[in-house]
Amino acid sequence: MRTVAVLGAGKIGRMLAHMLGHSGDYQVRVADVSLEAARRAVRDVPNTQPFQVDFDDERTLEPVLSGAAAVLSCCPFECNPFIAEQAVKYDLHYLDLTEDIETTRSVLRNVERSSKAFIPQCGLAPGFITITGVHLMKPMEEVESLKLRVGALPRYPSNMLKYNLTWSTEGLINEYGNPCEVLRDGEPAWVQPLEGLEELMIDGARYEAFNTSGGLGSLCQSLQGKVKNLNYRSIRYPGHNLLIRFLYNELKMNQDRDTLRTIFERSLPATFQDVVVIYVSAIGKQQGQYVERTYARTVTHQTIAGSNWSAIQITTAAGIAGVLDLLFEGHLPQRGFVRQEDVDYQRFIQNRFGKYYA
Repeated sequence: MRTVAVLGAGKIGRMLAHMLGHSGDYQVRVADVSLEAARRAVRDVPNTQPFQVDFDDERTLEPVLSGAAAVLSCCPFECNPFIAEQAVKYDLHYLDLTEDIETTRSVLRNVERSSKAFIPQCGLAPGFITITGVHLMKPMEEVESLKLRVGALPRYPSNMLKYNLTWSTEGLINEYGNPCEVLRDGEPAWVQPLEGLEELMIDGARYEAFNTSGGLGSLCQSLQGKVKNLNYRSIRYPGHNLLIRFLYNELKMNQDRDTLRTIFERSLPATFQDVVVIYVSAIGKQQGQYVERTYARTVTHQTIAGSNWSAIQITTAAGIAGVLDLLFEGHLPQRGFVRQEDVDYQRFIQNRFGKYYA
């Protein structure tokens, strides 16, 4: 049984502790700034132990990290550079869920000093959506476009935004407000968030999608010269984009993100009754024929071991847990920067955690 440290006992950390603890193959140390949150995360979960830490205090992290095989960060993204430094010190594999580009760059500055694997940007987007996109384009000799779309949505929308908080408020604000990296005509480019509005039909339901940042991970670098056009957009119910653009652009709330966070957390209730909508499309030439290959799936909240878990909890935690399994099974490099596009789709989807995407 391998010992791993899960830092952060919020929505995703709790789900991850549940998955790994119940698997029977991991001894899980769950740590959070709130001891009560850590205890709640491990309640009735076998093979788990709670800890109270400060994510920027090496002294409190030592008993959590010492002797572990890997550290999995479910913390706010700004904590990850320091955690990555501690992973080097304690000789641990490092995995995280961040989609913040600058944070990932800071994390990767530690790679050359480590003898273990650094696998940032696990989870859903980037993460599974990256794995799927690369899988769809593999049989193609030429790839004209690769479109990646994801939405974490309330199952029962009840407000004008048709949205509830299902994950990190800071992450949501960043993806709506930061520039978005794309490939355009084969070259890297930056586009504005909230632009590129389009309509999607998935399983008979109508959605909209628009530019948001962070969802591509390292794909622009790894696919340059291989894909002509590459972009990532978030899926929402129709009408959401108009109201968000009014907040961000007309009221200039993108310049006052602290206030925007207060507004969101005061006005948008959290929900555990959600759906995750995933759409990936690759268009190009395969054996000389112009074809489109598509993955589309809607994942709903589920009852697991007597508890209701949201779809975003399940898909995000499954993304990092599945990659952890593949790492320890020897299917991924054991040292250096491991990209999500290095993960084999078939191995992932057949994994006990990846099955939630199957």
